[in-house]
Amino acid sequence: MQLTLVQFFKKSVNGHIFRGKYRLVKRVTPRSVESLRRDYEQTERNMSLLLKPYLMPEQSSGHAKELGKKQQTLNKWRENQLKMKPHVSIADRLGHLNIRNIWD
Repeated sequence: MQLTLVQFFKKSVNGHIFRGKYRLVKRVTPRSVESLRRDYEQTERNMSLLLKPYLMPEQSSGHAKELGKKQQTLNKWRENQLKMKPHVSIADRLGHLNIRNIWD
């Protein structure tokens, strides 16, 4: 009996709670407005920092060359090439089966 009473007086919406025609819309509170304003201010600060580059194009043009990253990558690739196993053909793999070529 008590469960049915809860069902009768429960205020809910049809279908999904936050989508559709009968959705449940949250009330706007001063706290939510303040948090949204802070989020927008933070985004604005981030965008202003991103739009102003830290280095000039002349300063950033040769930094990778001075670090020698391309040469390090090439050296690493060459070392890996030396560690690889040599190529093996099918004739090499099946050479042990060809013991003698005598046809009687």
